[in-house]
Amino acid sequence: MIISRRATLAGAAFAAAAGLPGIARAQAKQVVVGTWGGDYGELLRQNIDAPLMAPQGIEVLQDVANADPRKTKMLAERQARRGTFDVSCLSDTDMHMMAQQNTLETLDMGRLSRAGSIVPGLRKPYAVPHIYSALVLLYNPDKVPVPPTSFADMWDPKYRGRVGFSDILYSTNTFAAAMAGGGGFGDYKPAEAKLMELRSLDAKVYPSNEALAAALKGEEVWITPMWLARGYMWQKAGIPLRHVVPSEGAYAIVFEAAIPRNSRNKDNGYAYLDAMLKPEAQTAFADRMGYLPTVTDASLPPEIARQISLSEAEQARLRSPDYDYLLRAHTDILDFWNKQFKG
Repeated sequence: MIISRRATLAGAAFAAAAGLPGIARAQAKQVVVGTWGGDYGELLRQNIDAPLMAPQGIEVLQDVANADPRKTKMLAERQARRGTFDVSCLSDTDMHMMAQQNTLETLDMGRLSRAGSIVPGLRKPYAVPHIYSALVLLYNPDKVPVPPTSFADMWDPKYRGRVGFSDILYSTNTFAAAMAGGGGFGDYKPAEAKLMELRSLDAKVYPSNEALAAALKGEEVWITPMWLARGYMWQKAGIPLRHVVPSEGAYAIVFEAAIPRNSRNKDNGYAYLDAMLKPEAQTAFADRMGYLPTVTDASLPPEIARQISLSEAEQARLRSPDYDYLLRAHTDILDFWNKQFKG
């Protein structure tokens, strides 16, 4: 018999009203985490939910969806006394958007025992950084023997039909096209013409990162913009890949976690954020997915560090996204991607 979360909540409410504290307390020991599915969600289960939260008597319920449905739900529930999530996981760009929309708790760092270990440059008042990586160009060295150097190389006619995108990374893909077209961190407009040009070169769009990985493995796709960490993980799975930090410039992405203002279980939310910052959890994500730790006391094995770290020259080509620009332009970026490029 499967009991839904709604039925569980109703039972807890009845128990509280009827003076049955044991059942009510059981409900209070849950934490609802809004997150992605696939590899990310599974790694949360393996390295945080089971080993770090279960011993505290806290049951983790994952609410799995892509980022846009999660943001939509948070905005729709903004005025509600109780929201769906106790913890929401989003990229730094999306999290900034949610902070600007007044959906997030200002974190009390005194309630996080691991707050002092956060890398100083990644600290924010409304979220903790979980993992981060850099945007790179992944390519198959067997099919692309001369390494690409820039985003613009994707428009070479010899790659007709072999450029692939993950649909859920529409903003990142638009950034790559904008940079190839002479745009910048605060100007994605040149991406429109470049994306339509790439459409005429039979670029492919896949519904998820996992679907894109399958296309790379099957050699349907030879080249794609993607996070270095993903490339590392796919290499470990046997997909022949190399990477380059594009000459036009790119940015680092930080995946963050925050507590919505209307969380039902804020204490458990803080416990979850603390667990995400544990060195063992951070190292596990680096080993499996290739994302760099966001805390100063997580040490990586040298072989992993060599594969996922960036040289000084590569780091010099990285910048932070223009969060305010992306907040203003988000709707236009998504509309163009869905209605013009994909349509």
